[in-house]
Amino acid sequence: MIITLLVGAIALATVFLFGCVGEIITEKAGHLNLGIPGIMCAGTAGGCLGVSLYMNSLSSAAEASWFLLVLYSVLLSFIFALCLGAIYAFLTVTLRCNQNITGLAITIFGSGFTQFVMDTYVLPASITNQPLFEAAGKMISKGLPFADKLGWFGEIFLSHGILVYLGIVIALVTAFVLNRTRLGLHLRAIGENPATADAAGINVIAYKYCAILIGSGIAGIGGLFYIMDYIKGSWENAYTIEALGWLSVALVIFTLWKPNLSIIGSIIFAALYIAAYVMSGISSVQRELLKMLPYVITVIVLIITSIRDSRENQPPAALGLPYFREER
Repeated sequence: MIITLLVGAIALATVFLFGCVGEIITEKAGHLNLGIPGIMCAGTAGGCLGVSLYMNSLSSAAEASWFLLVLYSVLLSFIFALCLGAIYAFLTVTLRCNQNITGLAITIFGSGFTQFVMDTYVLPASITNQPLFEAAGKMISKGLPFADKLGWFGEIFLSHGILVYLGIVIALVTAFVLNRTRLGLHLRAIGENPATADAAGINVIAYKYCAILIGSGIAGIGGLFYIMDYIKGSWENAYTIEALGWLSVALVIFTLWKPNLSIIGSIIFAALYIAAYVMSGISSVQRELLKMLPYVITVIVLIITSIRDSRENQPPAALGLPYFREER
């Protein structure tokens, strides 16, 4: 049961990881993007559309190239999520709209848009060529070839698809960039005090746009992973992905805005989330209580960090506040 729980937790954690890292990048620029759940939905639509277009161009699954399949799906997922993030960026950076309201609107739009794209363009094609679509899910979720030879270690850590390891690499690279490079220093400065950063010659608007677009694109890959890897090419409605997106936003607080901690935090969140389904002999009430644990832990972490008032464990000082250069 423990091995099953860990394998499932690492797989589901990848959905949270992409969304969490994308939101951390955005929040480091001073923008609270509550549109991440909708952006993850848009990434699902783009990635699945890429899979559908590529697989339906082949006469059989044997002709499919693993590299091209992953490339097309990830690229379109990133682009679709980036485009939705661009709408959020334009509204909140250029027009200085309320970030909370804009984010909620983006989530609602992203969920509906994804359902439309899947129902109109992806699902009809996947039903017509169901074996091809299922084969794509198996290819993307295929683990390392030598995982079976390493026993429980291989099953837990090496039996996952390439997107799991891509998510870990992105989290580590993001942590390095934010903490060890001039680019990360500039971005953190903007999140703390954009007026001071602007006075120092940093292009605040450009940094905000880049952070939001890149963060949105990364988050979108999480939606693709959920459909094509975690549930192996099947389709569940966009509201399932939206719910996981909200957990990704909560995970940002749990990991104290640190991308490297998001790797462990996402696994903990995922383990708590699926424990209700792995454990046997529990009632439906107990199952629902277990599913609430990630939210409860997030609230506890938020309370503890607020009491301690440690600057390094607090959100960026300018988070959620529009920047008016004229008031500098």
